[in-house]
Amino acid sequence: MIDEPYPLRPQQRALLARWLPDATVLADLGWGLVETTVLDVASSQGRCIVKAGGRDDHHIGRELRAHREWVRPWVATGRAPQLLFGDDAEKLLVTRYLPGTLVEGTGAQHDPEVYRQAGSLLAAFHGQASLFDEQWNDRLRRRVVRHLALPHRIDPEVVRRVRAELSAWPDGGARVVPTHGDWQPRNWLIDDGVVRIIDFGRADLRPAADDFVRLARQDFARDPALEAAFLDGYGSDPREPEEWRRALVAEAVGTAVWAYGVGDAEFEQLGHRLLLELYRETA
Repeated sequence: MIDEPYPLRPQQRALLARWLPDATVLADLGWGLVETTVLDVASSQGRCIVKAGGRDDHHIGRELRAHREWVRPWVATGRAPQLLFGDDAEKLLVTRYLPGTLVEGTGAQHDPEVYRQAGSLLAAFHGQASLFDEQWNDRLRRRVVRHLALPHRIDPEVVRRVRAELSAWPDGGARVVPTHGDWQPRNWLIDDGVVRIIDFGRADLRPAADDFVRLARQDFARDPALEAAFLDGYGSDPREPEEWRRALVAEAVGTAVWAYGVGDAEFEQLGHRLLLELYRETA
């Protein structure tokens, strides 16, 4: 049974004792910034990943939905982990361990072929479903307003300009598809040249371009060849200019506010830099 020092609730420990009674922890993979516990464990089921959310966690439910509705085609080809157990109420899931090395921080993060594969995988993921969300734009605006109401260190003039822009954003809906929500090299594995995907805690139905945002702010900005390879794998470019602008603003505000809230100064500075770039362009 998985015991202290891992911050699991009694109900979560009881479920794990039933699912993986002989589990032993090999490594703690958590970031320490959010309330999600992530453990690499060995058991009679094989090597597994355990994810347990805190009481206010919203990621486990999203991840379980993704595994149940969208991830199976990748699992069938070994490109994503298989869900073994899950409980929405207790915010707990277990997947099979997926072999590979994180792309982030390795030479693979600079390899166009990795991005070509990632683009192809994403196109297949997006292509599973498409529907019109009649309230998408309204919720996006409310999300940015909600973030700006939280404690942050965004420059007041930038805040003024964001609020002014928000007032001109369109109401109504947008076409949405299954999205990963954190599509970037820290959630890609490389194993003998094959790209695999992990961490579906932000998966949801969104405009397809939303899965381009985190790549655009870092890897594409660093090397245009990576963007070209990604688009070659994806097969098209879904970034309609006005919708893309709104996605970038929402991401920059969310980054600066969230990072300040969890005390990640380096990530917070990225959010501030993105905002300055966005509003310098329209100065």
